[in-house]
Amino acid sequence: MRAADFPLREGVGASYVALPPGSWVTVLDFLEHRFPAIGRNEWRARLQRGDVFDATGKEIRPDTVFRAHSQIYYYRSLAPEAPIPFEAAILFQDAWLVVADKPHFLPVTPSGSYLQETLLVRLKRALGIDTLAPMHRIDRDTAGIVLFTVQPQTRARYQALFRDRQVEKTYEAIAPWRPELRFPLVYCSRLVESKSFMQMTEAAGPPNAETKIEVIERCGANARYRLQPGTGQKHQLRAHMAALGIGIINDRIYPHLQPAVGPSSVMDYSRPLQLLARSVNFVDPISGQTRFFESQRRLQY
Repeated sequence: MRAADFPLREGVGASYVALPPGSWVTVLDFLEHRFPAIGRNEWRARLQRGDVFDATGKEIRPDTVFRAHSQIYYYRSLAPEAPIPFEAAILFQDAWLVVADKPHFLPVTPSGSYLQETLLVRLKRALGIDTLAPMHRIDRDTAGIVLFTVQPQTRARYQALFRDRQVEKTYEAIAPWRPELRFPLVYCSRLVESKSFMQMTEAAGPPNAETKIEVIERCGANARYRLQPGTGQKHQLRAHMAALGIGIINDRIYPHLQPAVGPSSVMDYSRPLQLLARSVNFVDPISGQTRFFESQRRLQY
């Protein structure tokens, strides 16, 4: 069996891990070693609940003998998540595509402390489509258009559109106005991960990131910008705007990385990052039709 063959539980699919050669006596011993942050008692509880399986779909118990060169499948379990009080809108749905208009603060896929409170899991539960998968991703802090594929057999063709840069993506941002900068401009640089991991930084070498930047309108000390990435580097738009001295309003990562909000902290929803994935435009590889989808959300000065 594969992870995709296991049924969803509350919109979440099974994860898997390969068992390497080792001296562990039981699968429980291995899980304790492999995932120390979870702990032995929690893994024992999951095994007793029937949340862990072998490749045949048989439940693994706390005393199941460890066998190297096999795989086990398990369902993630998190503490109750604080609800994110914003909903995505579904702009389009057919047999192949689902197009969502994501709010700020909502992650696209499960990661870290977010599982149920993610766009993917919410959509799977609302639409009853177990095979839903994102064609691309945008940051949790960014609002706007996110595309999902429905059919596994056509997924690669849609995802290839982004890999081959055949999707025209347009973003909007609110950021400071600098009269000495001349727009429109195309900003290019080489972006690499910094020591902080969360941040990208510019480095010497051939450019690997390109962004076209235009001014849509001015409002006092700020302006509304149109951003069109020619490449898809992590945090590219945020990093490039900060490098120009016009960091996007309410950005907690650029130009200065601010402390992360802990899982027990109360989230401040009053200061969303003023970055919006406004629209996407591409030729559908299945139907041959030109597709254009535009967010209905608006940024705030």
